[in-house]
Amino acid sequence: MTSLHKIKQTMDISLFSPPACVRGMTELNRDSFKKNIIVPHVTVKSSEINGALKCLKKYLLKLHKFKCVQNDENDADKKVLVLNPLLVTEFADIEGDLMKFCDDAIFISKEIALSYENWKAEDILKAVLPENQEGVQSYSLIGHILHLNLREHVLPYKFLTGQVFLDKIPGISLVVNKTNNIDSTYRNFEMEVLAGSGDTLVTVRENGSVYSMDFAKVYWNPRLSTEHDRVIKKFKHGDILYDVMAGIGPFAIPVGRKKCYVLANDLNPHSYDALVKNCEKNNVNDRVRCYNLDGGEFIKTVLKADLLEKWQDKSFCGTVHITMNLPAMAVEFLPAFVGLYKNIDLPQNLSLPILHVYMFTNDVTDDDAISKVAEKLGYATHSHVSHKENEILAESTTTEMCLEENLKCSTKTRLLNNLDLRKYVLEVVNIRKVAPNKIMMRVSLQLPIEVLLKDSDTLDGPPCKKSKEL
Repeated sequence: MTSLHKIKQTMDISLFSPPACVRGMTELNRDSFKKNIIVPHVTVKSSEINGALKCLKKYLLKLHKFKCVQNDENDADKKVLVLNPLLVTEFADIEGDLMKFCDDAIFISKEIALSYENWKAEDILKAVLPENQEGVQSYSLIGHILHLNLREHVLPYKFLTGQVFLDKIPGISLVVNKTNNIDSTYRNFEMEVLAGSGDTLVTVRENGSVYSMDFAKVYWNPRLSTEHDRVIKKFKHGDILYDVMAGIGPFAIPVGRKKCYVLANDLNPHSYDALVKNCEKNNVNDRVRCYNLDGGEFIKTVLKADLLEKWQDKSFCGTVHITMNLPAMAVEFLPAFVGLYKNIDLPQNLSLPILHVYMFTNDVTDDDAISKVAEKLGYATHSHVSHKENEILAESTTTEMCLEENLKCSTKTRLLNNLDLRKYVLEVVNIRKVAPNKIMMRVSLQLPIEVLLKDSDTLDGPPCKKSKEL
């Protein structure tokens, strides 16, 4: 008998694929997915079914919403096992094993009917969407809402895609698609309904906390649950969190539940309202104070005053954390820390804050992420000339002069006491790939006292442009 491994290697999986005629369909027609195939059947006595299943389990025809063990329509005392025709072509393939458990068995090949119900969403979409192009790779579930972010080549099939997911994914009643980039001001995006109906008010659970929101008006991404938990685990009882871009509270609320002191802020009024309600829902409103301010204003007023008060409190011995979870533009708020306590007498032996700032980068290297932070905090981001730059210098005196001038200008505008930010960096984390050449990263660092006391005039003016050759 041909080995099962060799048979699998020669499988024609198209036998179980939807009909070829559905390719390119833009309006869902479920009847077009009907298909008949011929498959082997084995009929055995009901009293012998357990033994038959034991030896034929690996040969059974396993399809979505299809019963591979059926009652015999002509004899109530018998069962029918439907087998995979790619694994069993004749009775001799299974006779030796089967006869050890069954006195009598009938082998026959006959037709079965497959339909739209027998394929999962990914099978349906793979059959419909253009070949040799990336299909619908993933989706997010937020309560009763299934959220998609469709690529441009899939948009002609968007309503079909939405209906397929509505049919196939249990527990959802609304399928939506993101129609533009996240609004960097309020962190929500426009979306269109692809299938289903109902409102966008949802309740979700994450890391032991419950959050209610209007998904159409705030930002929420369940794929960030692991990252949220990673940061939350850094807190212990008595610590402080200043959450500059708090959203609906994925950091603030779990940290508050750990009996930490939290000041949480978000500019989006809808996020602020949800944050306040979620604090009450999770019984942390006595430990989490909420604000509806611009991030920079929050840093320069609320955070500044409260942190100074904590520093002056000799009984305070916790760790101070600052989170800035707005990847699209959080680094743009970092200059608010430069000179924040200039000309202010500070106590000795300060517990300097640990800053967790999020951003998007073009690659996963630590250098790219750290440079973005360093530049906005007033540090030089070019401490040496690269090998490629050396080659260019050797080839062109003009380039040498241009490069030298640019490096001088860069140093003048971004240098802060010749200090290297790297010694303050505690962690650089690659969180997720959002799109090609778009990586979400987090840099965690101890906020240097030199930054907090420094004049901010080193950040004035735009940085010099690099020479085009580089």
